[in-house]
Amino acid sequence: MNTTLDVIPAQPIPFRLRMDRLAGELAGQGTIKIAAIGSSTTAGEGGIVPYPYRLESALRARRPGRNFDVLNRGVGGEEAPDELRRMQTDVIAEHPSVVIWQVGTNAAWKNQDLKPVAAALREGLALLADALVDIILMDVQFTPAVLTAEKIASARATVQLIEDAAAGARVPVNVFKRFELMRQWHEIEKISFDRMVDPSDADRLHHSDWSATHMAEALADVMIRAAALPPVG
Repeated sequence: MNTTLDVIPAQPIPFRLRMDRLAGELAGQGTIKIAAIGSSTTAGEGGIVPYPYRLESALRARRPGRNFDVLNRGVGGEEAPDELRRMQTDVIAEHPSVVIWQVGTNAAWKNQDLKPVAAALREGLALLADALVDIILMDVQFTPAVLTAEKIASARATVQLIEDAAAGARVPVNVFKRFELMRQWHEIEKISFDRMVDPSDADRLHHSDWSATHMAEALADVMIRAAALPPVG
């Protein structure tokens, strides 16, 4: 899954596509609304503050004087079809400029058939295309729970499925490659899983305070950079 040069410190893979809506909002005034939908990474698990609240702070730090409102629409334990059923009411109805869809982890962790994930992604991305928002898909976390001999193939297949869904969408879709970023933290920077994973999580699946913070900071960076890319055409 190494899709970029390994560097220290590890860097998130930049978004390939300009975030037009975010760029327009940054050039204007008023609150910039972002909706985050997903499962426990988004909703929060245990005592760890989830990434949407950290992302809001990170974006405000990068654009002082601008107000960002990151709506947390996560529900722990959900899978892609569940999130699809909520997409219209919980996300699109809020009229955000940016939607972040953290998807696929539970199916990979449970070693389930990925066809329902692929179908939900196709339908969900079509809904978001009609909503005229900037779209970000967030792939699977690189943690021990999905790296076992029984589950690693499913995790890698889910990462590829998300990449393929983004490439096949009829509107621009960026992928936040969490799996690759966390792989580099662990394998290149030698950050231990004891630091990356919530110490209270017996499943060894969920982010620690350290990794949730660093993930949000990385996501804020790639979003701001993508908004600064030149317009196409």
